[in-house]
Amino acid sequence: MLTTLVLAATEGANPGMLEHFGIELKYVVAQLIGFSIFATVIYFKAIKPTIGAMAERQAAVDAGIKHAEEMKTKLDAAAVESAAIVKEAQTQATKVIDEARISAKAVIERQSQEATVKAQEIIAKAQHATELEHRKMIAEARGEIARLVVATTRQVLAQELSEADRTRYNDAAAKELSIS
Repeated sequence: MLTTLVLAATEGANPGMLEHFGIELKYVVAQLIGFSIFATVIYFKAIKPTIGAMAERQAAVDAGIKHAEEMKTKLDAAAVESAAIVKEAQTQATKVIDEARISAKAVIERQSQEATVKAQEIIAKAQHATELEHRKMIAEARGEIARLVVATTRQVLAQELSEADRTRYNDAAAKELSIS
C-alpha cells in the first residue's frame, strides 16, 4: 500500500495529495532505505543462520531416520540369522538325541548278548558240574554196593575171605553193576 502511495505521488496525479495526508517523500525514501538495511542485516544475521541451523537439523534428522532404517534392516537380518541358528541348533540337538538313542540301543543289545553268553556259560558249567557230581555219586554208590555185596556174601558164606578173594568179588560186583 505504501508503494502505491509512493507511485501515485511520483506520477503526479495529484501533487498535493501526499502533503494533504502529512507524508513527505524524503522521509518515506529514508525509511525505505533504513528498512532495506534492517532487512538485509536481519537476513544475514538472523534468518540465514536460522535457515542454516534448520537445514543442519533437518540433515541430522534425515541421518537419524536413515540410521534407524539401517538398524531396523540389521535387526531384521539378525532376527533371521538368529532364527536360522536356533533352527540349526534344534536340528543338531535332535541329531545328537537320535545318535544317543541308537548308541543306547546298541549298548543295551550288546550287554544283553553278553549276559546271554554269560548265562549260557554258567548253565554249561553247572551242567558239567552236575554231570561230574552225578558220576562221582554213581561211583560212590557202586563202591558202597560192592562193599555191601561183599559183606553180605561173607555173612552168607560164613567164612572169612582173604584180601584177594575180597578184591575179586568187588571187581566182579562192579562189572555186574556197570553192565546193568
